[in-house]
Amino acid sequence: MRKPVAAAPLLPLFLSLLATGCGATVEKPSAKESSSAVTLTNCGRQVTYDKVPERVVTNDVGITELMFALGLEDRMAGFAMPDDKGELTGVPWKDGYDKVRWLSKQQLTKENVLDARGDWVFAGWNYGFRDDNGFTPDALKKLGIPSYVLTESCRNGRTKTSRGIMPPLDALYTDLTNLGKLFGVEQRAATLIAGFKKQVAAVQAKAPAKSPKVFLYDSGTDAPFTSGRYAAPEEVISKAGGVNIMHDLDDSWTTVGWETVVERNPDVIVICDYGDVSAEQKRRFLLSYGPLRNVSAVKHKRVFVLDYVDLVESPRNPTAIARLGGYLREVS
Repeated sequence: MRKPVAAAPLLPLFLSLLATGCGATVEKPSAKESSSAVTLTNCGRQVTYDKVPERVVTNDVGITELMFALGLEDRMAGFAMPDDKGELTGVPWKDGYDKVRWLSKQQLTKENVLDARGDWVFAGWNYGFRDDNGFTPDALKKLGIPSYVLTESCRNGRTKTSRGIMPPLDALYTDLTNLGKLFGVEQRAATLIAGFKKQVAAVQAKAPAKSPKVFLYDSGTDAPFTSGRYAAPEEVISKAGGVNIMHDLDDSWTTVGWETVVERNPDVIVICDYGDVSAEQKRRFLLSYGPLRNVSAVKHKRVFVLDYVDLVESPRNPTAIARLGGYLREVS
């Protein structure tokens, strides 16, 4: 969807959670017959895959790391990811990045998939799939290549482009469960989900008594790009103990007006760090932008930074909740 950036430092709890993926015994994909059909529910419809994919191609960091978190590197032919991904030495799934081919530092294309001899594509609407460039599940189907749509990005029918059909963490757990079923790593998926839920519950148990109002700032000067109720920031914020001031927007990522931000007067602003404009540049803009001068978060300089990968559907969402939760407790 947008360009990712370098990973944030790992929390000890997250390291413990990932222990099974960092050298300990990991569930191996089951040896299903290549002709075994698996039916999943994806974006509200039943999809049957005739065989277990062996050369998966993914788009973007969050989607790619869902595969890595399940230990499915050997099933991958490559991934596409913008070239400002950043330093990879500190990421949880360094071995996956070392092992799997980086196909493109731009948006994924049909040519990338064909060149990699991909037999299954995992992407999302605005996370690779786009109508305007012809890279869609239907276009891949015509080439004989099945695909799977990231659940956070499922279109909800409110408009032609609005996205999101369930709470963001439910979307994360749905995709992990579906991937586990398709690739025969159900136990690994269940263990990850259970660990994530435990981590999130621990943060919620420490939530401040009064929930601070939080605004997610992605980008934009004339009008801010932000998160509605169906993108990951909605529950990164709420499970951390805050309230997303754009909760009433039935969309994932969308643009609003500054007047709405001023009217809703957030106590905290969370910056999504990615791309050519640094988090510090975004912070300076927000703190100096005239219309925001009386907003509580700006007056008290309560600005917190999370990485792009923390704020799109990814296995790093629970760690982001823990980090933001700690900050909200400090300022509440």
